[in-house]
Amino acid sequence: MSSVVMHNVVSVDGFIADANDEVGPLFDWYGNGDVPVGNQGAMVSRASADYLAQVWERLGVLVIGRSLFDLTDGWGGVPPSGEHVVVVSHRPRPEGWHPEAPYHFVDGVAAAIERAKELAGPDRNVGVAAGDLGGQALELGLVDEVAMDVVPVVFGSGKRFFGAVDGQHLLDDPHVVIQGDRVLHLAFRVRRLGRDQRLA
Repeated sequence: MSSVVMHNVVSVDGFIADANDEVGPLFDWYGNGDVPVGNQGAMVSRASADYLAQVWERLGVLVIGRSLFDLTDGWGGVPPSGEHVVVVSHRPRPEGWHPEAPYHFVDGVAAAIERAKELAGPDRNVGVAAGDLGGQALELGLVDEVAMDVVPVVFGSGKRFFGAVDGQHLLDDPHVVIQGDRVLHLAFRVRRLGRDQRLA
């Protein structure tokens, strides 16, 4: 059965980038190993490679915000993982931008995740980029699991992993704890609380 997984690389104090969207050393672990992974030329430790292979094999669709799309130019029309990318945006696909790319522009977080689930099918996961978008999806009760690649660096300020989440949300104990080289892979299932059980 498919899941919606909010995922990103994060500093130990909870930031995915600084205020200027610079990621500093957060992705250094993607080049500190000797095992190739993905289609972006990453070389990671064996432990990270085994973990990422499982994650990427299950991932069908990635949901991102327009800011990330603009920052990366949509990775040149090639999804960094999965077969499709759904972009949450009030603006359409840029005119003339890789017309054949499997990118879908959808207005609204809930509608984007619904579209991503359709594209992923029943057996593949939907990945949601952490940050403001992921925080909104969590608030809407649309996230099944939170996955973090925690890097030993302190940012002090910047873009938060959970965005501007309002209130508390309970997670289960981690069901994934894998130590890579300069990264700790963690995954937590989101506890489902009834409306009357929502934490203040």
